[in-house]
Amino acid sequence: MDIELELFKIYDFDLYFKLVSDERVMAMITERAFPMEEARVEFQKLIEHNQLDAQFGSFKIINSDTSEFMGLAKLEVEEKGAESAELGYMILPQYWGQGLGTTVATKLVKQARKQQHLKQLTAIIDPKNIPSRKILINNGFESVSFEDFDGLPGEILELKLHR
Repeated sequence: MDIELELFKIYDFDLYFKLVSDERVMAMITERAFPMEEARVEFQKLIEHNQLDAQFGSFKIINSDTSEFMGLAKLEVEEKGAESAELGYMILPQYWGQGLGTTVATKLVKQARKQQHLKQLTAIIDPKNIPSRKILINNGFESVSFEDFDGLPGEILELKLHR
């Protein structure tokens, strides 16, 4: 499956809300769907973060053939020139089990490797999310710790870049 990644823009809220308001999508992320107002606040933060660096941020996953919105891919830095980025993705349920997570993760890792200043990628998953863990391990990530994130369990995986 061929995909394109395009940074979310301010007019893409409806696409974002389609993801974060779906309990199935959010089950392994926050364990709950976002109501409209919370989604608006989080989307505004996402848009502001997307201003940091055009190579990083939250991207729409678009099917190259049909132009359909399929989910969100994240390659996010805390500041311009950072040595570490966080990789993540959220995929609409109708695209689960079709290899999209693998395609997205592989594309994000490839994009990260082109950034010479990046030394590592981090991914945080729900320890019960076996498919995502498998995708990350297959892309060279290693489990480094388990932590609590706002009362939710999280496994942190890392990939060293430019050794």
